[in-house]
Amino acid sequence: MTNIEERAASLSEAQIAVHWREEEYISPGARFVGQANASDPAVYDRFGEANFPECFREYADLLDWDQYWHTTLDTSNPPFWKWFVGGKLNASYNCIDRHLATKSNKAAFIWAPEPEEDKTEVITYQELYRRVNEMAALLRDFCGLKPGDRVTLHMPMVPELPICMLACARLGVVHSEVFAGFSGTACGGRIADSGSRALITIDSYYRDGKLLDHKVKADEAVAVAHDHGVDIEKVLVWRRRPGEYLSAVPMQEGRDFFVDEVMKDYRRQEVAPVPMPAEAPLFLMYTSGTTGRPKGAQHSTGGYLSYVAGTSKYFLDIHPEDTYWCFADIGWITGHSYIVYGPLALGTTSVLYEGAPAYPDPGRPWRIAERLGVDIFHTAPTTIRMLRKLGPDEPAKHDYHFKLMCTVGEPIEPEVWRWYHEVVGKGEAVIVDTWWMTETGGFMGSTLPAVKPMKPGSCGPATLGVYPVIYDEDGKTVEPGSGRAGNICIRNPWPGIMQTVWGQPERFVQTYYARYCHDTSSKDWRDWPFLCGDGAVQAADGYYRILGRIDDVINVAGHRLGTKELESAVLTVPEVAEAAAVPVVDEVRGRVVEMYVALHPGRQASKEVEDKVKLAIETEIGKVARPKNVWIVPDMPKTRSGKIMRRVIASISNFTDVGDITTLANPDVVESIRRQVYQQKTERGEAPRELTPKELEEIRSFGHTD
Repeated sequence: MTNIEERAASLSEAQIAVHWREEEYISPGARFVGQANASDPAVYDRFGEANFPECFREYADLLDWDQYWHTTLDTSNPPFWKWFVGGKLNASYNCIDRHLATKSNKAAFIWAPEPEEDKTEVITYQELYRRVNEMAALLRDFCGLKPGDRVTLHMPMVPELPICMLACARLGVVHSEVFAGFSGTACGGRIADSGSRALITIDSYYRDGKLLDHKVKADEAVAVAHDHGVDIEKVLVWRRRPGEYLSAVPMQEGRDFFVDEVMKDYRRQEVAPVPMPAEAPLFLMYTSGTTGRPKGAQHSTGGYLSYVAGTSKYFLDIHPEDTYWCFADIGWITGHSYIVYGPLALGTTSVLYEGAPAYPDPGRPWRIAERLGVDIFHTAPTTIRMLRKLGPDEPAKHDYHFKLMCTVGEPIEPEVWRWYHEVVGKGEAVIVDTWWMTETGGFMGSTLPAVKPMKPGSCGPATLGVYPVIYDEDGKTVEPGSGRAGNICIRNPWPGIMQTVWGQPERFVQTYYARYCHDTSSKDWRDWPFLCGDGAVQAADGYYRILGRIDDVINVAGHRLGTKELESAVLTVPEVAEAAAVPVVDEVRGRVVEMYVALHPGRQASKEVEDKVKLAIETEIGKVARPKNVWIVPDMPKTRSGKIMRRVIASISNFTDVGDITTLANPDVVESIRRQVYQQKTERGEAPRELTPKELEEIRSFGHTD
């Protein structure tokens, strides 16, 4: 038995083998530090555990309250924590009204349509106030909506989406936005789960140069909701082009209404913002597992809004005078927290972009950044890898200058981080590599950019007022600097935490708390660690390296390998632009690794590249991780948000059904990959075998993503 195998055999199930080397620190420049919102290291003392939970008053005091709270944190019914109890406020007021006295003519949003010849739209805070009020009047008087009612939005990246969200918030109506790339069936399931009374949608929108029919999904969604026992009263339809209806499906009389036509009765109307209890729900954000009912993460008004305002100010270093661009979609939690609520609460200017990141070419983001004077840029590793693959030299052609760049959504490989820093950021920008998830509402791990140095591959320490711990399978603490990994949990509540799973409180407890809570009768928050679902390792300096979802670990002969570490090793090969590791069921070793790679444009697939991939993994990790096969493919199957669908290629590698791929951005590539893999496996004598139900479920759930 090798040393690696001996070590692997002694690891508990929760301990993921770690081979990543620690990178060097990169410090922020004096110019950035001099202007930063938080540059005093004493801020960590203010948010230390000795000052918990009162430390979060600092975030809440960034907001205007109609009624101040009497209890900062109520722990009487764990784990259903309540923040700022007794307080009342309105999210729409905090994002718009309170800025009018000094910022009425300042841009709140700058919207760039995908067709480059179309006019950019600037919406000032005064204009946003008018349009949100009109929409709120329509929702209240035409739809009969009242505080606590739910509305489902199925909208792309158009200004009408945040307008509708803020109109709902003004009334105390709970909004549930469904990512536009989701099918009508997925939308319908979420309508039914939330019990929404109305659906707000649009006839069409642009994506990758195509005008997509979106209204067709609304009809499907309403039918699916009806089958689940929920009937939508009204479908409100925006038009992508004023006065034109661009969908092929007819409007249904008595149910479907064009917003612009109904709006004529509500022009210039004003609606007083409804003071809502701090613990009242603001929105639902659905996150699904592989099977069963989707999980509606319910987020509060006061706790959530204070947390995203505070983290936007300190970790994104947003100032009111900044032009900030979060290159994400409002259909995800990142868009809610760090396009709409956080930046608007601080009175800044946000850029919205309608379409695909690299349309019509990979220079598009940098042209927008240059033209609009963007100084803070926020996107996902998925997008960074795509732009690095398609246009590695494009940023140098454009005269923009970012002071800060953020990455979010999944761990970023050191090789990709360096390109982001040196090429996109031109060596000038500070990077915050943030770790968090839908359920947390806002950042959980990140460097405080003017205080802590950057370290490629590590998100950094915990964010202010957040106290993580890494547990092994038996609930024992994995110590910092031990080189061992485990399941990262958060020991304490924080204001941005989800309140519950909508309509499923028992699922909330079971999913996030049951594993490591050993005293369910305790009302002490210390006894209720929150299971995040990610594997992680903490270095001696306190920085965390996130290794990916616990479910995405590949167990090879008892050696638990994190997919992100495998993929990072492969990305050191110069020819490789993207990489995905998947498990293959093996009768001898349990599971083996197969690697899928896509090359940079102009690079050719060859046996030499395959060998380089295998050598990189052997060098960085060890022979135990050597992939059984390396598949060089023309492109990876991806979601509309750009994430590689690892469950699809894992299914191909295991000769199983790939499932529903209709919502992929490039479904055609799946059949091409399947033919390639099946043919070569057949030639190599790798015959398919029938998987057990447990093995089948593992493969279908691997790398699952919305």
